Amino acid sequence: MNDTICALATPQGGAISVIRISGDKAIEYVSRIFTPRKGVSLVERRTHTVVFGDICTDGKEILDEVLVTIMRGPHSYTGEDSIEISCHASSYITQQLLLALLDMGARQAAPGEFTMRAFMNGKMDLSSAEAVADLIASTSRASHRLAMNQLKGGFSNELGKLRDKLLKLTTLMELELDFSEEDVAFADRQELQALCQEVETVMTRLADSFSVGNAVKNGVPVAIVGETNTGKSTLLNALLREDRAIVSDISGTTRDTIEGMMNIGGVAFRFIDTAGVRETEDVVEQIGIERAIEQLKKSSIAIWLIDPTSDDIKIEELAKKILPECDGKKLAVLVNKCDAIEQTQLSQKIEWSRQMVERYGKKAEWESGDLWAISAKEGINMQRLEEFLVRSASIPAISSQDVVVTNARHYEALKRALDNIKEVQTGLAGGLPGDLVSEPLRATIRNLSEILGEMTTDEVLGNIFANFCIGK
Repeated sequence: MNDTICALATPQGGAISVIRISGDKAIEYVSRIFTPRKGVSLVERRTHTVVFGDICTDGKEILDEVLVTIMRGPHSYTGEDSIEISCHASSYITQQLLLALLDMGARQAAPGEFTMRAFMNGKMDLSSAEAVADLIASTSRASHRLAMNQLKGGFSNELGKLRDKLLKLTTLMELELDFSEEDVAFADRQELQALCQEVETVMTRLADSFSVGNAVKNGVPVAIVGETNTGKSTLLNALLREDRAIVSDISGTTRDTIEGMMNIGGVAFRFIDTAGVRETEDVVEQIGIERAIEQLKKSSIAIWLIDPTSDDIKIEELAKKILPECDGKKLAVLVNKCDAIEQTQLSQKIEWSRQMVERYGKKAEWESGDLWAISAKEGINMQRLEEFLVRSASIPAISSQDVVVTNARHYEALKRALDNIKEVQTGLAGGLPGDLVSEPLRATIRNLSEILGEMTTDEVLGNIFANFCIGK
């Protein structure tokens, strides 16, 4: 944490590249290869100033004309002396610049190391640091708003209030332990119970918000299921507006799950094309079918795609396998290839499919209007499907002030904290002595502190920041 790090902070392909340098010698290193067109050297410049000049890495030939931004610690993103060099986006220029910095003693930054230093130097807590990665990965307005709220400290402030109340409880309990021989009570047990109940209510609300937060962050999972050769891959490609899955007339082309993200109506959906469900002796295909059923179980929305040329017996056999796995899920039943079949036969298949859902899918969240004919290939009635998806996602309107849990690590810590606070309440209600109540109370505080990074391990930090991009 004491050396100077550098990295390319922008992707290849643009007109401008930005190289970031942070550490005690950041300004010194850059000043060796940078000559301002006007004014004093970088070492003498004030913080938060931008300087135009030339980069010369070999001491002779000018490599590029650049803008250099100086940010002196602690008033920088990392809390250290930092430099950002904006140069032309030539791979040769950026490579030569980085090589010159490395030759002077800088080190290539690890993924997320700039943000990790910001955390270590007290510029942000751990939950806010994690929000940086969420902000970069946001794919919808809702996920962007949640990440911004967490980055600004909305979640941290909520946890800070909880912790303050828990510390008050702990202080009172510890005082009672110190004066146990005098039989002094510093707090009324009913008052402590009420405070615990208030803390539990807030933590429960935060934990319950994870289902919405996870859907907003990672996309609402939608499984596309059906028999082989019904057009599932064609439907996936139509929804994603790209050729993600291979489309073929050969049955069993898709043998594994294929996923793709798409933003529809401001909601991110994660579509999962699955292997066709049928009886097969092929071991590989059978594994794919098992994975299809597993993905169906994990999804929030299910799309059962039906081929109108299939006989009624085959559709019923599929209904017996697919519909029981749709319990509690939003279900759309789509009869595909409506452009390639006579209207009379199409109407018969729609009615038969309706009977199958009513017979085998009684526990699915399904209405009669959620069954209609489409043509994924020709785009017929696809607008209706998109409207169904947005309606079925059940994502509430999210503002930049809403505190919603989106991180699985935070959710697990909250669940542990909830178990701890319930143990405290049980102890208080049962009249247990203060020393037995204090331990689960301290455990509650520890779990909340883990979220904020006040109590954490190098392994946890490594896992978190390893998922960041280099340069951030």
